Amino acid sequence: MSLTVCNVHLTPNSEKILYVSNSLLKQLKLAGKRSVRLRLGKTIIPASVRPIQKPGKHLYVTAGLRSAVRVPKSGSVYLLNEAEGDIHIGPLIGIMSDGTSRSSSTPFGSRTGFIRQILRTGNKKAYVFAFAPRDINWNNDTVLGYFLGPSGGWIRRTVPLPDVVYNRLPSRRAETSGSYNTLRERFTRKKIPFFNWSFFNKSDVYALLKNELEANQHVPESIMNPSSDTIRTMLERHQFAYYKPSGGSLGIGIYRLTYLPKKGFFARYTSNGKNVLLRFRSFSSLMRMLEARHGRSLRNYVIQQGVRLIEIDGCPIDFRFHMHKNGDNKWAVVGIGAKKAGKGSVTTHVKNGGRLMTPSQALQRAFGERSDEVLDKARKIAIQLAEAIERNHPHLIGELGFDIGIDRDEQVWMFEANAKPGRSIFKHPSLKNEGQASIEHILDHCLYLSKFRRGEIT
Repeated sequence: MSLTVCNVHLTPNSEKILYVSNSLLKQLKLAGKRSVRLRLGKTIIPASVRPIQKPGKHLYVTAGLRSAVRVPKSGSVYLLNEAEGDIHIGPLIGIMSDGTSRSSSTPFGSRTGFIRQILRTGNKKAYVFAFAPRDINWNNDTVLGYFLGPSGGWIRRTVPLPDVVYNRLPSRRAETSGSYNTLRERFTRKKIPFFNWSFFNKSDVYALLKNELEANQHVPESIMNPSSDTIRTMLERHQFAYYKPSGGSLGIGIYRLTYLPKKGFFARYTSNGKNVLLRFRSFSSLMRMLEARHGRSLRNYVIQQGVRLIEIDGCPIDFRFHMHKNGDNKWAVVGIGAKKAGKGSVTTHVKNGGRLMTPSQALQRAFGERSDEVLDKARKIAIQLAEAIERNHPHLIGELGFDIGIDRDEQVWMFEANAKPGRSIFKHPSLKNEGQASIEHILDHCLYLSKFRRGEIT
């Protein structure tokens, strides 16, 4: 097996012939070969080979071949020689997403800009396109994908099923549909790597880490669907706790519950963009309020031990660790954003008054000269947590977002793990490079999963 980079050219000839420069033929050990099998994505066709006198590594694909294998465009791509007589160009990388507010210029709604970044970066060495589930034609194993044109506009091209799929579907609801389950199963049956499989619920993460003793010591005590007695016991043991929906996001529906002997019970939450603090003389009156607001949906809530986090100006600080698998299939911490809670807010979300900071800004205020040492410790623990989750997850995971807290004793806590983390931390001017590194890691892991591994380039 060998991997190289070559320039693919498209010619108008109608015959099914590959014209290959002599230096490329030599590198691929195809000198003297009269035919090969040409592969793009999941399509493989036979092709005649003709050498040409041209310096450099060049591959000319005729119109006859292009119509059969559906090469989307010319340009620089990888070329993988998997076995004698087989040429695999690509890889063909599919980014699967969708959007509720679509248009011709923003086919993936609010995620269009992020997808455009991936395609712009990836198109320098591979065929990268985006698609929605409805764009797949399972009858002939093709996808009507979105490619970036030379001027940056969208171009539609029909291509074979890709070598790998990066799943960024934005909706939990869509992932629970029968059609989506069938889609994943079809990719699996065709042996097309598909990551990330689905969103996590909080209960998923607790179950995955249940038997991971080392990782579990960094997870606060958490109980799914707790009884009122369990909630009260948790408050008496920890003084405060977070009560939140298992499948929630963006801090919606979260309560900070506090018990102060002789003062009563308190509930802090956000309603209609405003922070609310209520006091209750009895625990039963607190529970009646929660049941009145949420009813049967409380069955999907979790109670989680409160942790005294480090603070700035009396406001708690937590961290978003953006994790990726790299081109060597190893976990790496690619970006870290610190989030300072707004005054009176239950969470550190920016929409609830939180402020985004760099980790050094936050940790130097709390730990001074020890800030780098504390951050290095948190990095190592984040990688251990990612490895533990992956070990116990039945499907491919290539990206994780951890909500990490550090208490005053330097203990590191993981509050939540997100399988499709948001990218808001990369909006900070100081984290722009980390945002680009995140894109590079996505593509590097796609290369790894599709067996186009950069470390093997010759």
